[in-house]
This record gives sequence, C-alpha cells and structure tokens, in this order.
Amino acid sequence: MLRPRVVITGIAGITPLANDIESSWKRLLEGESGIGPITLFDVSAFVSKIAGEVKGFTPETYMTAKQLKHMDRFTQFAVAGAKMLLQDADFTINEANADDVAVILGIGLGGLQTIETYHTKLLKSGPNKISPFMIPLLISNMGSGQIAIHCNARGANFVTTSACASGIHAVGEAFSEILLGREKAVITGGSESTITPLGVGGFTALKALSTHYNDTPTKASRPFDSGRDGFVISEGCGLLLLEDEKSAKERGARIYAEVVGYGASCDAHHMTAPKETGEGMARAMQNALKDAGIPPEAIGHINAHGTSTMLNDKTETLAVKTVFGQHAQKIKISATKSSTGHLLGAAGGIETVFTALALYTGNLPGTINLEKPSPDCDLDYMADGTKHIPCEYAMCNSFGFGGTNASIILKRYDA
Repeated sequence: MLRPRVVITGIAGITPLANDIESSWKRLLEGESGIGPITLFDVSAFVSKIAGEVKGFTPETYMTAKQLKHMDRFTQFAVAGAKMLLQDADFTINEANADDVAVILGIGLGGLQTIETYHTKLLKSGPNKISPFMIPLLISNMGSGQIAIHCNARGANFVTTSACASGIHAVGEAFSEILLGREKAVITGGSESTITPLGVGGFTALKALSTHYNDTPTKASRPFDSGRDGFVISEGCGLLLLEDEKSAKERGARIYAEVVGYGASCDAHHMTAPKETGEGMARAMQNALKDAGIPPEAIGHINAHGTSTMLNDKTETLAVKTVFGQHAQKIKISATKSSTGHLLGAAGGIETVFTALALYTGNLPGTINLEKPSPDCDLDYMADGTKHIPCEYAMCNSFGFGGTNASIILKRYDA
C-alpha cells in the first residue's frame, strides 16, 4: 500500500546560540559556540562550571506573568517554541482542524528545577509550604500539555522520555501517527532545561561532563577530537511541524524537507554506556534505512549524536562504518553539539531541525573544535567548516542512557 508522504512545514528553536532558529542557524554555520560559564546558580563547589545556557530569554513575549508562574523553564521553552513554530509554518489551529493536530514532544528529565525548589522548601518549612502547582510544574508531559492549552491542539498529546534519544523518538512517533492516518499535523521535537545543581552534580558524578575547559568554555564541546573529556550540558528546544503532504499542499505551505524513515533499537547492555561494538546504534540506522526503502549509499549527510564523550564518539563512528561500509568515508558528518552543547531530551529535536535546514539550503554545518581527530574517529566530520553541498537524503542520530537508539531520515523535498 502506498503510504502518505510526511513533510516538515515549520521549524523553531531556542538554543544556546540564539533565541530563534534563524539566528541559531546563522551562528551555527559561522562556526560559533553557545557555551559559557554557568550563571543560573552558584558553581563554586562544582567541578564542571560551564554549560550551554539560553541567554536573554524573555518568556513574557509569549505568555502572561500569571501563566509563567505555572510553568517550569522547560515548559516555557516549549510553549514559546510552539508559538514561533506555528508562525513560521503560517499554520492556524482552529475549530475545523484542532482535533487533527497532535503534540508529541521529547522530554528527558522534566522539571528538575521545580523538584529542587520544593525539596528545599520542604526541608526548611515543612510540607505545608509545598505549592499545589508543584506536580503540574514538574511532570514532563506538561511540556506538550501546555502547548496544547496555549495553541488549542486537541489531537494526541504525550511525551517520549528516553534520555538523549527522546527528541528523535518524538519525531519518529509523530511521523508514524501521520503515516497511520491518525493525525493531519503534529507539533513535535523536544524541550529541556536541567542546568541545575542536581542536573550538573548528577552528570558530573557520572563523569559524563567536561571538566578540563572551564577557563575556555567555547572549546569544551569537541566531538571526535582526541582532547574530548565529556559533554557540555545545555538547554533549549527544537520543534518541527509535521504535516500530511496533501494537507500541506492544499494550504500552500512552504516545505523544508520530507520525513521518509525512522528506526529505533536498544543495546540491552548497560545503564549508561553504549555497547562498544556499536551494533545497537547500527541497528537503529539500518531500521531507518529499511523504513525509508533506500540503500545506504543514498545518504549524503549525517547529523551525528557526537556528544564529545570518549566512548560515544568512537562507538558511533564504528556503527556508521558497520552500516555504510566504504560509503561511510564519503558521507559528510556534522556534530552540531560542538556549537550548542548537549540539549539532552531536546537534542534530537534541534538536530532534526538543523538536518532539515541542511537539506533545504544545501549548507552542511561544520564541526568546531575538532583539532586533532581521535585515531578511532576517522570519518569526514567536516572539521574544515560549513560547506554548500546539496544532498538528497540525510540522517540524524540520537542515542541515550539505557542503550536506547533512534535515527530519522529526511529527504530534500521534490513536489
């Protein structure tokens, strides 16, 4: 049976690079970094003191002061991003289509800031000082729920929580919902804000964060480089509007790219470490290729998970070689976390946005800070900067704790 085509008609992002997607994309292509010293809390006792903070965010532009009191920061990003997304797509949700518009969002940890705030109040003043809004503030699905409330999207509404693969799992599920004819449009992607004492302290205890570049933060996120020493925690959101092609064309929508394949897998191996053979990662990519119905040689560009951790980067490299064979040497690979840091549950969202823009504009972002490639990371990671290389197909990868893996394939849109 011929399945419907699913297209991307809107994009939005709030990132450490900028508070809108146009500026974030421009700075990304110019090889700039959004990493700096942590200012959201006192880091004097912390070993890792840097992050990719969203700077100068003014949520009051999108919400009232009263509404803001009922939202954790990750939800504020989600709602603001959704409003920018619908504006970019020139898409109006009304009584005629509201029941056919879903929200499926990737959230990794949810309201960590809220948990810390009310735990402190509990210890200091007792349980009577806990707000009735605490639970609605912190639960992860309030990111998608508040988008629906603010935008009147009455279709399916849920979040995918699968660590750093959350965002691509959300995009993949959104793609599937439209393929199955359950929805005409889906607001999807991811949102995250966990630059908090518990967030930074927890990842530091895992020895996952960079600690050697506190004095030179823009150099800290260095995927595939021999000097990498961990990822840089970041925050923000990356959102896309997916639509059934027929509906999109009927309303004259601008189309950035087409979603053609989605694959997922699990290593079933370890709580935090990927299986070193890369077979789980490889299987997610192979599943996406099978779903798209294309050979490996069709892929011209990959937006890598590329976290800047020792184990992930070499394992992802091995997995790419397993899937693509000799063609792996010809693929242009971007590690955009080198500029943005790691947005955790939102990473797959913003990186799918970047992948769509790469196909739409023909501009493939370079990987910064790749000064001396690790010997076991020997593919073309575009260390020489952005290149204008039009591609027909591109893949975006995300892998997370628990051994969860996800890949999405986009195609340059041809009517």
